[in-house]
Amino acid sequence: MNVTYDEYGRPFIILREQANKRRVKGLEAQKLHILAAKSIASIMKSSLGPRGMDKCLIGPDGDVTLTNDGATILDEMHVEDQIAKLLVQLSKSQDSEIGDGTTGVVVLAGALLEQAEQLLDRGIHPSRVAKGYEMAADVAIATLHKISERIEFSRDNIKPLEDIVSTSLGSKIVNRVQREMASIAVKAVLSVADLERKDVNLDLIKLTGKVGGKLEDTRLIDGIVIDKDFSHPQMPTEVKDAKIVVLTAPFEPPKPKTKHNLNLSTVAQFTELGKIEQDYFLDMIKRVKDSGANLVICQWGFDDEANHLLLANDLPAVRWVGGVEIELIAIATGAHIVPRFSEITAQKLGKAGLVKELTFGTTKDRMIVISECANSKAVTIFVRGGNKMIIEEAKRSIHDALCVARTLVRDNRIVYGGGAAEMACSLAVAQSADQVKTVEQFAVRAFADALDAIPLALAENSGLPAITTLSTIKALQQKESNPRLGVDCLSKGTNDMKAQGVFESLISKQQQILLATQVVKMILKIDDVLKQGSF
Repeated sequence: MNVTYDEYGRPFIILREQANKRRVKGLEAQKLHILAAKSIASIMKSSLGPRGMDKCLIGPDGDVTLTNDGATILDEMHVEDQIAKLLVQLSKSQDSEIGDGTTGVVVLAGALLEQAEQLLDRGIHPSRVAKGYEMAADVAIATLHKISERIEFSRDNIKPLEDIVSTSLGSKIVNRVQREMASIAVKAVLSVADLERKDVNLDLIKLTGKVGGKLEDTRLIDGIVIDKDFSHPQMPTEVKDAKIVVLTAPFEPPKPKTKHNLNLSTVAQFTELGKIEQDYFLDMIKRVKDSGANLVICQWGFDDEANHLLLANDLPAVRWVGGVEIELIAIATGAHIVPRFSEITAQKLGKAGLVKELTFGTTKDRMIVISECANSKAVTIFVRGGNKMIIEEAKRSIHDALCVARTLVRDNRIVYGGGAAEMACSLAVAQSADQVKTVEQFAVRAFADALDAIPLALAENSGLPAITTLSTIKALQQKESNPRLGVDCLSKGTNDMKAQGVFESLISKQQQILLATQVVKMILKIDDVLKQGSF
């Protein structure tokens, strides 16, 4: 060990351990991989369920994120270990495909690896363990399909959807208004859903928030909300039957791309220059007016001269609109994004029934709402809260709820929550292990034990005796052949999840098992980690 100093005189230690370093391979490497993945799963386990704990994440700039969303926690942790990153990717995959179950999929993967470690200690080859897990996953998926039920809903009957979406919000920071939030999420999804094709374009649902008010003030707005106001305070705050031109060109004279000097020696030359500049503005405004547009939405800003001329020519305008909002407005109104004024035509205009500037809050914040869009039914969920942290967590919670509703539109089959589905699958997988004559039967039984990790974690986080609760409910499920029995996390006095109204999407639960099994198989088959250029 040597002590040396940097250029600022601060001491630091150099450790000479290169001779003691060695590469781990084979079984020892696999156990280290499993340990890294288990450490991630153990962190996530305490956040599972309606009684799960939140995590406080502090970024390098001191930004605080308070959440129990699995994908957000793992993304903000900035994991360094290459194997642990696989679990981060696992959670992101669940989040991007389904939106819900990002914590449960990591907990299940960690439990599968923990069981696999015991099998490896008994001398079973990792490939046999992986094959056994694959066999068990097939049985679990078949069981989920067997115990699933279909729900019937329509645009006029959204209560069944609200019941299921409420379950996904039970563990979130918005749980005190979970019914209202569930109703907002369901109405938003059904507003943009094509029920005949069973398709939902979530890009047409915009989530935005502003500090002020309380969570109860969150509302669904029929249209697109942009956090801007009209460029001039004397412009009209309401435009009916709007014909919108969406510009990505600035309202200003063209600038030479090379350096130049312009010398003005007389007042007449200065006046002439000002007139030429004004003529440029007037020509731009004339092109817009000739196309029939009565509203300009511009991605760039424009100076006071252009703003005055727009007001004088009765042409309301909105400036500095972001690229994402520009695209959403173009999709919803049927507008073409115009990059040059010379390309403006009547065919490229978007149409909206009403564009209105709203004022709200004690600070008189102003926003513009574009509603009654011509091309599609775009909506905005406007979230309110006391501070930025609450608004961000509410937006994450509503995003999960939107994804659950979208999944149910695609496939309306549900299973019961509270660990009921996992226990039913565990019983079925354990029973199927007796039919396996090869060594894979040990892996199949291990898979059944790993499925119990979900109800065990739910019981632990709810302050219940985990082993006693699990064994009692599994015995009742087996005795009564009732797959609806789960962990009574909220102490409502019944283990029947149907009576409690705790439901989960079949696709979500199925995807959790498939993704967790797939990632665990990958980790088990890694016996060495090689860096590029290490030889």
